[in-house]
Amino acid sequence: MRAIDTNVVVRFLAGDDKQQAKAARTAVAAGDIFIATTVVLESEWVLRSAYGFEPRQIAVALRGLAGLPGVTIEEPTVLAQALDWMEAGMDFADALHLAKAGECDAFLSFDRKLAKGQATIPVLAPK
Repeated sequence: MRAIDTNVVVRFLAGDDKQQAKAARTAVAAGDIFIATTVVLESEWVLRSAYGFEPRQIAVALRGLAGLPGVTIEEPTVLAQALDWMEAGMDFADALHLAKAGECDAFLSFDRKLAKGQATIPVLAPK
């Protein structure tokens, strides 16, 4: 299995550098690809901040990549939940942190916007 970095994911999805995009497509098409949760997190940030992708575009792109034959996502159910929450308006990093805390009773944060989100885990401010 071969792990890919954020820049490979971004080239694959954005296609902005023709030579690197072709190499990324070739690597992914060959299969046996692993994508770590940290790479997904950084890829979302790059696609949003550097390329101006909207949350829905990012979710569609990442789900499409994750669903390709030969691609393994480190935590597919965590990613799916985080993408759902992102599409509902939550910041992706917050959504991913929260989804990874799925076994916990609560998620402590001073972030009021996060506390008002769509999460199934209560978000509480620490005392």
